[in-house]
Amino acid sequence: MGSLAIVILNWNGREYLEKFLPSVCEFSEGARIILADNASSDDSVSFVKTNFPSIEIVINSSNGGFAKGYNDALLNIDAEFYLLLNSDIEVTPGWLYPLLEVMKDPLVAGCQPKVRSFTNRDQFEHAGASGGYLDRNYYPFCRGRIFDKFENDEGQYDGTVEVFWATGAALLIRSKLFHEAGGFDEDFFAHMEEIDLCWRLKKRGFKFMVAPNSVIYHVGGGTLPYLSPRKSLLNFRNSLYMIVKNHDGILFFKLFHRLILDGIAGLRFLIRGEWKHLGSILNAHFSVYRRMGKLLKQRKVIKRTTGNFNPEGLYRGSILWARYFKGVSKFKELNQRLFIWK
Repeated sequence: MGSLAIVILNWNGREYLEKFLPSVCEFSEGARIILADNASSDDSVSFVKTNFPSIEIVINSSNGGFAKGYNDALLNIDAEFYLLLNSDIEVTPGWLYPLLEVMKDPLVAGCQPKVRSFTNRDQFEHAGASGGYLDRNYYPFCRGRIFDKFENDEGQYDGTVEVFWATGAALLIRSKLFHEAGGFDEDFFAHMEEIDLCWRLKKRGFKFMVAPNSVIYHVGGGTLPYLSPRKSLLNFRNSLYMIVKNHDGILFFKLFHRLILDGIAGLRFLIRGEWKHLGSILNAHFSVYRRMGKLLKQRKVIKRTTGNFNPEGLYRGSILWARYFKGVSKFKELNQRLFIWK
């Protein structure tokens, strides 16, 4: 595993490091473990230096969020594979081997383990569950999690399969491809930057996989709570950024359709009196319009580098319709014929 670097991005996360680094050190024999510190103001770095002297430390000059934080740190790390791991994750014995086995296929750009909830240990966790997908309107969902509905893990999604995106909470990726693609888009700051990266690499013909024989437990929401208006802003905005950059076809119609769908979501927030979340949607759209020139330039660059697009993992139906109009709450209840499989 000398070619594998486990890189844990940290910002003022002393509590998580103290709780979860022991499992990473115990069950990651042979791998380099590196703390990438995002200019923390707490004693995270000194704590690791004192208590985990074998862990390497890279210190970023500023906190540029998840995307820039990893981009900056990984420029200083030489390894064949990066395993980007959130600081609030407990790993389990043998977790690395199924992931590395999947990577033996040179067309696999990256993969993820099965992600369970740390607090509800029989349940899938929001960030990735057992592999990620996009619907026809580019809303993300997972095997084991559709929006706010989480399934118990009963082995129903234990197959190692190709997915559309792999979670950034525990993403094993080829370093060469990460850098060739330009890394994460730093304008995202945090949230969905991994989906954008996976999409860009799939447009070059590469694959992403989930290896459910590898199991981790994720706290989730440690840096930004799931119900935070700031998180709503990032999710709505970054989803639109991603669409402008990567959607094939007439962009105007896709954006107009998403404007209507996001407007319905805003109406729902309005009815519930969640004014800050409504403001998040409005700010997300204004941000896209302000940055449209830059996004269109990125779109042109991506089109020039697109090869044999691998669409596997796209769902040709509407996950919104399935969830809120048909009452579907489990991945296996979706019309499987609407998925693009090879």
